Formats: sequence, C-alpha cells, structure tokens
Amino acid sequence: MLAKRIIPCLDIKDGTTVKGINFVNLRDAGDPVELGIKYSKEGADELVFLDITASHEERKTFTELVERIALNISIPFTVGGGINELKDVDRLLSAGADKVSVNSTALRNPMIIDEISKNFGSQVCVCAIDARFDGKEWMCYTSGGRNLTDKELFSWAKEVENRGAGEILFTSMNHDGVKQGYANEALCRLSESLNIPIIASGGAGNLQHFSDVFKEGKADAALAASVFHFGEIAIKDLKYYLRNEGINVR
Repeated sequence: MLAKRIIPCLDIKDGTTVKGINFVNLRDAGDPVELGIKYSKEGADELVFLDITASHEERKTFTELVERIALNISIPFTVGGGINELKDVDRLLSAGADKVSVNSTALRNPMIIDEISKNFGSQVCVCAIDARFDGKEWMCYTSGGRNLTDKELFSWAKEVENRGAGEILFTSMNHDGVKQGYANEALCRLSESLNIPIIASGGAGNLQHFSDVFKEGKADAALAASVFHFGEIAIKDLKYYLRNEGINVR
C-alpha cells in the first residue's frame, strides 16, 4: 500500500497566507515563503499553494512568489489559481511547480484537463473540487466557493478522472476551517468509485481527524492549513501518531 501523504496548504491572497472558515472570514496566517521552508524542513510530503482570489479577480497566479517558494523547498509543490490555458501551466512549471491544480477553469472548460494531461502528463494535473452538501447532494462551486454550478460532486469527479487528471483535491466547504473532522462519508464514496488518488481537504482539528480520514475516508492524502500554520499540530508529531495508529506514512 502506498504511504499516506500529509500536505500543508498555503491559501494565498494578495501575496500573504490566509485562512478562513467555510471559505470566508479570512485572517492572516504568515509569510508563504517562510511557511514553505518550515514545512519542507518538518517532513511534509508535499506543499500546495492556492492563489484563492486569482480566478475571481480574473488574473494570473503570482509567478514571482511561486519561484521564491520553489527555490527554498525540497518537496513536491502543487500550484493552483488563475490557470486558464496551457501557457499558464508552462509558466508555473517553469517557475518551479511540480503539479498544477485546476478548479474553476475546469468546470467552465473541462477540455483543459485533457489538454494538460496530454501535453504535460496526468501526474501534473490535479483537479481541485470545492463542493458543499446542501442537504440532498454535494454541489460544486467555482471562484473560491462564490458561485454555485450545476455539477454534482461524484459525477464531476468521474468525468475528471476520465479526462485524465492524475488526482483529485476535494474540499468540503461545509467542513472547511470548522475543525470538526473531514467529510469522511463523501471521501470514502469518492475513493471507492475512482481509481486516482484523493486528497482530503477541510476539517482537520486534531490528530484523530487525520487517522479517521485515512481509515474511514480512505483518502490517499490529507491536506490541512490552520492546524499547521498556527502551531496546533506539528507534522513530526502527527506522523508519529499515525504510525502508532497503524497507518503507513513516510
């Protein structure tokens, strides 16, 4: 069985790291370059950088900031936000990203997934899905959780896989920043219905939540932000805990 991955996430707004609850009420969480260095040294398996207002503001991701982070870390680096065409992918890979994450653009133009996979390889293409459970079903949103679409989570995830994405980063908007645990039921359903890795996002509040997302949610990786940014959980302590829980981590 592949080792489970622990992935800190840098949500970037105006060049600084921020963190909110349910995608709103953002607060400053620190310098992204310093945080990247810290997580690289502490044993994170990967780092995700999401320019969370790029699509909404209809601009490109800050290339210079991506370059500065990439130069200072030694772990795989995924970058998302404002990726609308293959030139954007090329620019970010040249700046030091190992993978790119597409979300809003993929929902508006699903062919971008096919194009990235065909031109750069499926391992480069991470499809991020932000979805909210409305009491009946999980519906997908664009523009950093601002705009509801007509796409339902599980059918869209299957389409994403069929189009060639290498993995899916699923964020539950209901669980984001609330620290009550991940959306394990939805994650388990995704994991059992797809053949590509699922990264879980939204809900980490304590050590057990990570154990649960791997055992109950069957996720391949767990992404978190505030518990790492604000010093509530140290990555080395988390990995020690997970090993004692019988979970294979690097």
